[in-house]
Amino acid sequence: MGLSEAPHLVGSGVVVTGLSVGFRGTRRALDDVSFAVDGGVVGILGPNGAGKTTLLSVLATALRVPAGQAWVGGHDVGTPSGRRAARGLIGWLPQRFDLAGGMSVQDTVAYAAWSNGADPAQSFVLAQDALALVDLSDRARERVRRLSGGQRQRLGLAAAVAHRPPVLLLDEPSVGLDPQQRLRFRASIRAAASDRIVLLSSHLLEDVAQVCDRVAVMDRGRVLFLGSTAELAALGQSSDGGAGSTEATTPLEAGYLHALEGDTDQAPS
Repeated sequence: MGLSEAPHLVGSGVVVTGLSVGFRGTRRALDDVSFAVDGGVVGILGPNGAGKTTLLSVLATALRVPAGQAWVGGHDVGTPSGRRAARGLIGWLPQRFDLAGGMSVQDTVAYAAWSNGADPAQSFVLAQDALALVDLSDRARERVRRLSGGQRQRLGLAAAVAHRPPVLLLDEPSVGLDPQQRLRFRASIRAAASDRIVLLSSHLLEDVAQVCDRVAVMDRGRVLFLGSTAELAALGQSSDGGAGSTEATTPLEAGYLHALEGDTDQAPS
């Protein structure tokens, strides 16, 4: 299970074929992207402007599919009916999200569960489970406005998983967190990933190394590398020089930089 270059329809997975997205007056945000995910935690690595947010936004049904195809759980998110069906299968944590400061933590998560299709009678039970998952049970009755930045981020994750979606999409989830907050948030992600597919975008190699088992490296809207974190690190160890090797402090960093330079035979054709 994991990430593959040759897309194939997977009933509970995520499949993208030939996906291209362009915005007026700019180069393509996504350029002929194809991959399939049938399990595990996949890190989408790349610099700012690589296309990571655009890719996740398409999968989350926040953006339309102008060219190519994308499926979530067997539903084509390029069609209105497919988008509607897929939304109940997706937990979506965008990089920026709003929370009502006057609501309690538990009410916030219960409302998220209900708004994503959960049975109203079960919404508070689901909220309790989600808060336990992210270690916020002791804050359940507290107002959201009283939470720290790291706690708010974990609350966002709880809201995303409360309806128990099989697919979780996280866009730069640890941006703005201090080192201790990042450690706790990583633990929350690992707990949330135990029984679902997770796609996590980041430009932080350390987070990907600690949380993800598979990696897609992107730049300028294209996927340059698909493989495991071990394979990316091996690419760094086997590289024989180049600009990337002089800047890197770990094999994973070296592999990432070489992938960005196109110095890899694992880039999709």
